[in-house]
Amino acid sequence: MKSSVVISGVGLWTPAQSISNEELVASYNAWAEKFNAENSVAIEAGEQEAKPLSSAAFIEKASGIKSRYIYSKEGALDINRMRPVLEIRDDEQVSHQAEMAIEAAKKALIAANKTPADIDTVIVSCAYTQRSYPAIAIEVQAALGIDGFGFDMLVACSAATFGLQRAVDAVKAGTSKGVLVINPELTSPQVNYMDRDSHFIFGDVATATIVESSETCQSKHAFDVVSTKCVTVFSNNIRSNFGYTTRVTDEDPYATDKLFHQNGRKVFKEVCPMAAEHIESHLQSEGIQVSQLKRWWLHQANINMNLLISKRLLGRDATIEEAPVVLDEYANTASAGSIIAFAKYHEDLNAGDIGVICSFGAGYSIGSLILKKR
Repeated sequence: MKSSVVISGVGLWTPAQSISNEELVASYNAWAEKFNAENSVAIEAGEQEAKPLSSAAFIEKASGIKSRYIYSKEGALDINRMRPVLEIRDDEQVSHQAEMAIEAAKKALIAANKTPADIDTVIVSCAYTQRSYPAIAIEVQAALGIDGFGFDMLVACSAATFGLQRAVDAVKAGTSKGVLVINPELTSPQVNYMDRDSHFIFGDVATATIVESSETCQSKHAFDVVSTKCVTVFSNNIRSNFGYTTRVTDEDPYATDKLFHQNGRKVFKEVCPMAAEHIESHLQSEGIQVSQLKRWWLHQANINMNLLISKRLLGRDATIEEAPVVLDEYANTASAGSIIAFAKYHEDLNAGDIGVICSFGAGYSIGSLILKKR
C-alpha cells in the first residue's frame, strides 16, 4: 500500500482559569461608568464620546461566545488595570508561551503513541509570539529533548492550518520524519478590555498535532491528509500593530490601534464568501462533493460566520454533528479554534469518513486540509 502523510495525534491544553460573559460585562460596565463619570464635562461638551455599556446577552447574540479561558485571570477584571498580570520570568526560566506549548505537545505525543525521539521538526505557529527570538519553537524543542530543528510562524488565525501545510510538505519531501505543530495562543495580552465591541472575543489555549508518514503511524485515530490549500489576500480590516518599533516611534503602546482591532462588518461580509469558495474549490480539486463530508472543523471566530459559511455550502443549516462548535466555551482562540474542534470531535468517525479543517483570519488568510479517517 502506498504511504501517505497522516495526522496521527492531537493535543489540547486548556488553562485552569476562565471568565464568563457575566464576569466580563460586570467589569467592563464598572470601568465604563467610572470613565463616563470622570469625563462627564468633556462628554457633555461633545469633546469626548461616552463609553457604551454591554450585556452578556449582547455578547452571546453577536458572537455565540459564553465564556473564555485565560492564562492569567489576575488583573483582567480590575477596573483600575483592565489587562492581565503576567509575572516576569528571567531568561533561564521557561517562557509563558513555551510552557503552554509543551503541555499541548505532550498530550499530542501520547495520542500519537510517539516519543520525542520520533520527532525531528517543531513548528510553533500562532497569532502572537511573546518575543522575537530565540524562537519559541526552539525553546520547546530543547525542553522536550527533540533532535532536529524548530521555527516559529505567524499567520494570525490561519497559523495552525498554514503550519500543518508546512509539516505535510516536509514529510512528503522526506526532509522530516515527524513534525510537531503547536499553536500556543496566548491572546489575552493583546485584548483591549476597554473596548465593548472586542473585549469578549479572545481566549487562551494551546493545541498541538503530530504529522508523520503512514509507514510510521501507530495511532488508532489517524487521518490521511488528502490535500492542503492555503491562500492570502491583503486586507487592513483586522490588525494588531504592537511591535518592537513602538519604542522608537514614541507611540503609546496602550493606544487602541496597537491592540487587536477590526472592522467587524467588513470582515464578516468579505471573509464568509471567501472561505466558502475556498472550501468548495478545494473539494472540487480532489473530486469530492460537499455532500460527502462527514465533518467540518471550522475556525471558531463567530457562530454567525460559521452558520453562514456552512449554509452557503450545504444549502441548509449544518447540524452540530457536522460542524461542531467550541467557541461558546473557548471563545475565539485565534488559530487554535479549528484544532480544538478537531481534538474534541474526531474519534467517533469511521474509516473512510472525510472531513475538512479550515481556518480564516487576518491577512486575509485562509487555510484548509482535507482529511480521511484511516
